[in-house]
Amino acid sequence: MKHNTNRYNPAKMLTKRIVSSFYPSLRFSSLSASTIKTGDILKQARIFSSSDVLEYSKLSHDSNPLHFDIECAQNAGFEDRLVPGMLVASLFPRIIASHFPGAIYISQSLQFKSPVYIGEEIIGEVEATNIRAIKNNAKFKTKCFKQGDHVVMDGEATAILPTLAVEQGQSMG
Repeated sequence: MKHNTNRYNPAKMLTKRIVSSFYPSLRFSSLSASTIKTGDILKQARIFSSSDVLEYSKLSHDSNPLHFDIECAQNAGFEDRLVPGMLVASLFPRIIASHFPGAIYISQSLQFKSPVYIGEEIIGEVEATNIRAIKNNAKFKTKCFKQGDHVVMDGEATAILPTLAVEQGQSMG
């Protein structure tokens, strides 16, 4: 039997993902990688660039001119070109996976509150709201902010956390 070297290699993909995660504009919070309790908040900051939007467009085939043409964006009532909302939302699984390697994202609801423009610093935040140690999963409130406390997006997420360790006194439900 011939070994196929071109097939999907999860270890190789994970290595590429980890290496690609070291952007200079990211800052990680200091919470332990395997423990969490209700009320804990995990954060990351990111500045989305024109090249981020272009790469996202290539992968998603989202060619909305609001992301590329300043005149089109201004004619639609925006100050500048927009960062795609789903690109901004990608902060949430990234935050969770950076603290819980191997996390499996189950669901995400989103409400877009305000535009995000290329070059703005965005703070992504996930707050643990319900931890179910028996099922190794957790629910999170998700929010993105700009200019301090201006909410640009919020919602809820659920993820399976294979490396979850519940702190003493935490509900095991």
